[in-house]
Amino acid sequence: MLFAKDERFRIVLGNPAFVTRCGYEREEQLVGLTDREVFPTKLATKYRGDDEQVLRTGKPMFDLIELFPNSSGHPEWSITDKLPLYDKRGKVCGVCGTVRSYELQRAALQPYLELAEVVDHLKHNFQQPLDAAKLAKMAKLSQRQFVRKFNQTFQMSPRAYLMQLRIMHACELLKNTSQPITVIALEAGFYDHADFARHFQRHMDTTATAYRGQVRTGERDA
Repeated sequence: MLFAKDERFRIVLGNPAFVTRCGYEREEQLVGLTDREVFPTKLATKYRGDDEQVLRTGKPMFDLIELFPNSSGHPEWSITDKLPLYDKRGKVCGVCGTVRSYELQRAALQPYLELAEVVDHLKHNFQQPLDAAKLAKMAKLSQRQFVRKFNQTFQMSPRAYLMQLRIMHACELLKNTSQPITVIALEAGFYDHADFARHFQRHMDTTATAYRGQVRTGERDA
């Protein structure tokens, strides 16, 4: 949901979802009203306090956990971001923001949160061989359940995810060091130069040598 208010805290814009949540059918019915004319006093007072802070400081406020009416008009937890609006002279002249359902966002993030320990382990141990049984135990799942859940969440297998981490690390080394490619291959967790060359070509559609030349040429041109 998207909204905007002027320096007198009057609503000047609301997308269809915001208008509906406020209990109106059309945006023009809402424009010109303040929160105190739309929401219960307790909610309106909270919104006004945050708006005043953004107007006073000119600094955005992110990830505000607060109550906001749901589609039935009952307050539910939401996540709000508020940012200052500026006029042509650079003076703060209003506030705009977004409101997201906390429950929906938590539901969307939940699969990632459930695999957070696994992902963190992979990021710190990508040079090591993949141990699906160990990762499944971390996730408190059977190995079969773990592989299925990982695929559903990241749209790739644990092995493919690990390979991407290795390739990303190799790219950083190719760009920022002068280490021989064979050394980079081993440091990134590949069996040998040939194994690295095959996977790098498949993922990057170029060779490691060509990639190093491209990124360094780009740095000089910049």
